[in-house]
Amino acid sequence: MWQSPNDVVLISDPRVTAIPVQECGEPLADVRGRLRVDGRMADDRGAYAHLRSGLLDRLEQAERVLPDGFHLLVVEGYRPIETQRSIFDGYRAELQRTFPEISPGEAYIAASRYVSPVEVAPHTAGAAVDLTLCDPDGVEYDMGTQVNDNPEQSDGACYTQAPNISAEARNHRKVLAAALEPTGLVNYPTEWWHWSYGDRYWAMSTGFPHALYGPV
Repeated sequence: MWQSPNDVVLISDPRVTAIPVQECGEPLADVRGRLRVDGRMADDRGAYAHLRSGLLDRLEQAERVLPDGFHLLVVEGYRPIETQRSIFDGYRAELQRTFPEISPGEAYIAASRYVSPVEVAPHTAGAAVDLTLCDPDGVEYDMGTQVNDNPEQSDGACYTQAPNISAEARNHRKVLAAALEPTGLVNYPTEWWHWSYGDRYWAMSTGFPHALYGPV
């Protein structure tokens, strides 16, 4: 049976979905040429390499304070609505096939551990970034799982505070958080690689009364 990590507010939670959006109108900006970008999630339109300009500015701040030998490696940023819907619906269907005893409502909640429902998805707002750490040659550090490993594939090791990872991987996750948190970004606790700014989950986590960014 699927399980949610203890004491984690999922992005499908009413405490998140009820937060209003006051769109600030900030444009999307291209990450390429400003930070290291990995092409594994590249799309024909280059959407993956774009973020709201305020989020990108904060990532550049984080890059500057990383320890010597460490760099941010951006994997995916903005995600068009149709892409987000396809990913969410596909994962929800996979969960229902794997766990036939769960109801459609439970499958919806379970899917939100790993993919945001399209109506609240921060990637569609350009407000979320999936990223990891690499060395100066672009070799990724051990983070405990690969970016985008789901809870079933990783036996829950994708959760940021997962106990079933090595001390080295845990330290690398701390290095990432120590650079990103002071800039105002928040982590989605079921995905160590997912950080956001200005979206509903960020507003819930920080106590801000509204999100700054809605779907682009």
